Amino acid sequence: MAIALSALAVSCSDKASVSGTLEGAGGKQLILKRLDVSHYKVLDTLTTSSSGAWSYSLKVEQGHPQFLYAFYGEQKVASLLVSPGERIKLVSDTLGHYSVRGSGESERLRQVEADFAAFLAEMTGIVETSDDVERDLSRSYIAYRRSRLSYVMENSHSLTIVPVLFQQVNETLPIFNEPTDAILFRNLADSLRSVYPESAYVKALDKEAERRSTLLELDLRLRSAGEVGFIDMELPSMDGSKKKLSETQGKVVMLYFWAATDAQKMFNLDALTPLYEEFHPRGFEIYAVSFDVDKTDWAGVVRRQGLPWINVCDTRGADSPLLATYQVRSLPMAWFIVDGALDTEASVSDAASIRKYLSSKL
Repeated sequence: MAIALSALAVSCSDKASVSGTLEGAGGKQLILKRLDVSHYKVLDTLTTSSSGAWSYSLKVEQGHPQFLYAFYGEQKVASLLVSPGERIKLVSDTLGHYSVRGSGESERLRQVEADFAAFLAEMTGIVETSDDVERDLSRSYIAYRRSRLSYVMENSHSLTIVPVLFQQVNETLPIFNEPTDAILFRNLADSLRSVYPESAYVKALDKEAERRSTLLELDLRLRSAGEVGFIDMELPSMDGSKKKLSETQGKVVMLYFWAATDAQKMFNLDALTPLYEEFHPRGFEIYAVSFDVDKTDWAGVVRRQGLPWINVCDTRGADSPLLATYQVRSLPMAWFIVDGALDTEASVSDAASIRKYLSSKL
């Protein structure tokens, strides 16, 4: 009996429930979505009672709090950070105003989103009314960034800092956009990992911290790289002559790291060759660095595939210092040099993203 009760208690502790009222929406549909790191996943569609009441229960594993969002049509009406065992009470309207009880983290999240909405409204007001828009926007941005720095440092063990760290004014202006923010991301990821070591949200933050650390290291190297805006290299080509990266002609040069494996050979033919044929006449060039220890294998692939761009080989393979210099952690990988300067913000992973990037630069 004791064992059975203990097992039941554990099972119940993994359950959380939310009961809410959607004011002014009796007999309407409410959509519940969970944040799966980078996208929403629909959990359920509920129909409110005649008074707008609704309820939902979900399993939340220990150590894995979940971001849960309620939508009325396209309007987000509530945001929650749900932990095991919580009994959350929610009152919201159809415009996105709400109050929450029974979850301290959900209340923090509500305040975080309210602060961000107020900041965006302030920015809009400045654009519409200010006599010196650039000055006032800058002041508002700096003040909000400082407030967010204070928040994440004071709440370093709360998962609510994760959405704060990824806030953006628009597609090109994150709140945390300084190269040295990499140190902040790393420290906060470490803090959260001590509390939620297996959380998918923490793992995503850890990955972003690693990406920013890579860019920071590269930025520091570039500052001491000399006259060109990237770290130069000179490697042997197919005919044995050495080709220098800095002498490569092109408005956009793709510094492409690869090896002659089957998957990467297919990427050459299926992705890069069509892109090269399309964009080379407009100023696109590829400086492809192979890390094949066997130069014969590499040369055979280049000849058979008829690769038309600049092909060089670094037979030092895994011992090549270029791997550390350009932070190459997996193959294939690419950096872009635009008008002679390395674009450390470029993030491409497939043919579609490369095409989109080239279309924006050429």
